[in-house]
Amino acid sequence: MSLPPHPGIFTSVERRYGERNPAPELRLIDGSDPAGVPVSMQLARRTLYDRSADPAARSALWHQIAERGRLDADRSDWPSAVVWLGLPGLSRTASRIVRSFRAERQDVEAELVTCYLEALAETGADTPDPGGHILRSACSRTWTAWRSVRPELAVADVEYVGGRSPGTGTDEVWQADYEPPVRPSGLPAGLRITVPAHRVEGVRIGALAQAWGLAGTATDPRYSGRGHRVATLSLRRVGRNG
Repeated sequence: MSLPPHPGIFTSVERRYGERNPAPELRLIDGSDPAGVPVSMQLARRTLYDRSADPAARSALWHQIAERGRLDADRSDWPSAVVWLGLPGLSRTASRIVRSFRAERQDVEAELVTCYLEALAETGADTPDPGGHILRSACSRTWTAWRSVRPELAVADVEYVGGRSPGTGTDEVWQADYEPPVRPSGLPAGLRITVPAHRVEGVRIGALAQAWGLAGTATDPRYSGRGHRVATLSLRRVGRNG
């Protein structure tokens, strides 16, 4: 497995455990010995993801990995080494989640490893197809976690995100109408502000309020229950002649 081009837990584990063989060694049940034969970490990982390998041998390896994952991390490298064995089954999902949610790779990898270790801990001696169960569970849980906390995407160019290239639509303008309520002090005057479309990207509500002298009115957009209307502010995009 080649090292990914991004820093993170996958890269760290790959570099640290790629050449190690923690004790006790895994044993490959290939029929030559009822107790199995010792197998290196490298050969074990190749066997785990080789669909042509004996399914019973692969299942036996996964059950051993689940057992090794429960060992004391202060006395054994296995609790971290089991992550190295799972990386080939997690890497594709990590890349897909990063693309789908524009998420930080390090955060996605950390969530995948957490879910993977949880699935390992839940795997019992009678769990059928332990490898498939562990990897499917880890990947499914991570997808669910990212869907539930889909991050907001902060961008500087609204038109570009919508599929339009920067620089287009320069003949359009954004128009804001501010209509204050009637007050006993006199008849209020409405206010209309027109801004060229190419200048509106990245402007925030707070900056608009400050620039237009409305900071004392538009101080907090959060809803705090029914109250009195302080003004009406509408924002729309119109053409130069509209």
